[in-house]
Amino acid sequence: MTSDHIIRDLDALRAVYGEPSGGAVAKEVDYLHPHYQAMIRAAPFAVLATVGARVVDASPRGDGPGFVEIADDRTLLLPDRRGNNRIDGLRNILADNRVALLFLIPGIGETLRVNGRAEISVDPALMDRFIHAGKLPRSVLVVHVETVFFQCAKAVMRSELWNPERQIPRSALPSNGTILAEVTKGQFDGVAYDATAPARLLETLY
Repeated sequence: MTSDHIIRDLDALRAVYGEPSGGAVAKEVDYLHPHYQAMIRAAPFAVLATVGARVVDASPRGDGPGFVEIADDRTLLLPDRRGNNRIDGLRNILADNRVALLFLIPGIGETLRVNGRAEISVDPALMDRFIHAGKLPRSVLVVHVETVFFQCAKAVMRSELWNPERQIPRSALPSNGTILAEVTKGQFDGVAYDATAPARLLETLY
């Protein structure tokens, strides 16, 4: 790869890709249309993308279908459940409140893309709305929607993401303990980490 073949401006990019088709533009709106709301209510999984002063981050979010609540046609509420306390995305939001959400629905090829701006709330009344098994989220992201549109099914079709025949056993990849032990050069006991993982995951799920 040489620098001569790197695209560096919009004109060069358009020369390769051309203009978007009519439907690709027309499907984008600045509010949560009822059809888009239906997709959000059906989604048990989303990817949250943030951009900060230092890094860009994309992290998984998941719970039962509809875990992202629709407050109104321009506002989403995303509970932040117990995690590893890295808070990469939350730190980014404090520096730059622009966010993007990609919603995935099992068995459905289309995904939903939402762009907007977020703020982190610890309002007790708001957090009470997301209590689960007696446990509150750590915070709630209030996402003010700016653009919404569906993504066509091509990526999911090409990847065969929902094809059960494409699933691989977890044992086909290095275990988390193996990875930790090797990247830390033995500072972690990988065998012990793997042995306690199932119970730890269940105990810290919420």
